Amino acid sequence: MDHPAAFVGIDVGTSGLRACAIDAHERVLADAAQRLPPPLRSGAAVEQDPGIWREALHMVLERLARSLHRHKVQRIALDGTSSTLLLCNREGRPLTPALMYNDARAADAAEQIAAVAPENSAARGASSSLAKLLWLRTHYPASDTQVMHQADWLCGLLRGRFDTMDENNALKLGYDPVQREWPAWLAELGIETDRLPRVRPPGTALGALDARLAQRLGWHHAGITAGTTDSTAGFLATGARTNGTGVSSLGSTLVLKVLSGQPVFSARHGIYSHRIGHHWLAGGASNSGGAVLRQFFGPCDIHRYSRLIDTRHPTGLDYYPLPAPGERFPVNDPCLQPSLTPRPKSDRVFFQAILEGIADIEAEGYQLLHACGAPALRQVLSVGAGASNRRWTELRRQRLRVPVLRAGHEQAAFGAARLALHGTGILG
Repeated sequence: MDHPAAFVGIDVGTSGLRACAIDAHERVLADAAQRLPPPLRSGAAVEQDPGIWREALHMVLERLARSLHRHKVQRIALDGTSSTLLLCNREGRPLTPALMYNDARAADAAEQIAAVAPENSAARGASSSLAKLLWLRTHYPASDTQVMHQADWLCGLLRGRFDTMDENNALKLGYDPVQREWPAWLAELGIETDRLPRVRPPGTALGALDARLAQRLGWHHAGITAGTTDSTAGFLATGARTNGTGVSSLGSTLVLKVLSGQPVFSARHGIYSHRIGHHWLAGGASNSGGAVLRQFFGPCDIHRYSRLIDTRHPTGLDYYPLPAPGERFPVNDPCLQPSLTPRPKSDRVFFQAILEGIADIEAEGYQLLHACGAPALRQVLSVGAGASNRRWTELRRQRLRVPVLRAGHEQAAFGAARLALHGTGILG
């Protein structure tokens, strides 16, 4: 008896690990999830024990396997948070805690990188993978170590080998996605590039699922493909395939990506690009977003005032909503102050003015991407909690002046499953 094929995507986010299985027609067959505890924080340091991810991964896969006993899992792809990094030995045993994507303790290392890295390198900054690597090598000196991002290490657990890294995660470690090589300037930082993992494009077949795991799950024919970052997987979930299509993630922060035929890099504007097949995802991430709203309004108020937005009468308040000082994109200024005054007497008007300010940042962001070389915006697909707010969608459409639609799918695990199904040809 032939069993229908299944393709599995795994997403490791900040709050949980999720898995999704789809068939060859992209219909969802099953899903499973496991919450993750919050990382440990101390000032600029944000870290987590990688063993927590391993336990969650095994729990989720076992749950998924019980739902897929009538299917033959063929390929698995995994995404993780960009720039979350650890050191392990060649057998994959962690030698350090994982420094999370928003860990910014490596300020001294960032200064070393700034002295040698190209102006538009994504490896600049205290939160980059490269800065974290330099910090870890200083504070956890050991011989014969392997550097792994979150997605790389978990993919290694699936394969039983820890020797590869996907192109998208490698970007903030200094990898050059245009030339597809580790650049020579890394040597000036004491990085031996021939000892770094081999880099593979997202969707590339890497090998078979580890034999012991395959036996445990009953997935005897499953292969592993190179993964990607969580935000890129979220873009892939939408099914966008046309250059000029933007995807706005409207969550705690505002993340913009636009599909482009050429890369766009501008470190001073907070813009970088991920390579997917023959296409590029150019984008940036603002600190503005839903986190600002939650500083002033509870869930019930957000629901009530969303229904009272007056799309025909703008407030005229020129806000730049930020949850705290500092912005990344479209204004790259770590000292930029939030602008939320004057505050009107009406909470409804204040609420609308904040959403207008976020919409203005979104429009400015896409305009900047175009000015830096991305294609003109043709349409925007919305994902995240804010995508369901119809009146805010109209405010955004007025500013963007293109169709603004809610994406049919938006879960990163679904995007990773699509990557497992289509491989390197996911965008055509």
